[in-house]
Amino acid sequence: MAIFDVFKKKEEEQKKQIKPIKTVKPKIEKKPAKKAVVKPAPGVVKQKKVSQAAFLTLKAPQITEKATDLLKDNQYIFKVFPGANKIEIKKAVEESYGVKVEAVRIINVPKRKRRLGKIQGWQQGYKKAIVKIKNGQKIEVLPR
Repeated sequence: MAIFDVFKKKEEEQKKQIKPIKTVKPKIEKKPAKKAVVKPAPGVVKQKKVSQAAFLTLKAPQITEKATDLLKDNQYIFKVFPGANKIEIKKAVEESYGVKVEAVRIINVPKRKRRLGKIQGWQQGYKKAIVKIKNGQKIEVLPR
């Protein structure tokens, strides 16, 4: 074991004798690159960026007979993800459609038992939201 101590002592002496010289590098200031402004062609409507929260809450608008009757009262029905709450739904509709939401009502539609001959199964349940928007505003649910 004494042999190894000799090697350790030699390494320590060499480290003490050789001290690295510190060099100071001059700091170069980088100027931020100028971004080119791209203007859309005349007549082209610029699309608004929609956050990812809107895609994680709204699935799709629901188009049924009842939903079309509610359009007269400025109410729209959307299928939403099960974890969504009223505040998230309100923000998502306002961001994605650019309207002012007055009220949100949520309905959990339960799953149902369905049968086709001998085969029994379940129709999947879902969550839907009835969204009331400010008078005078509209959402284009069905493209014309």
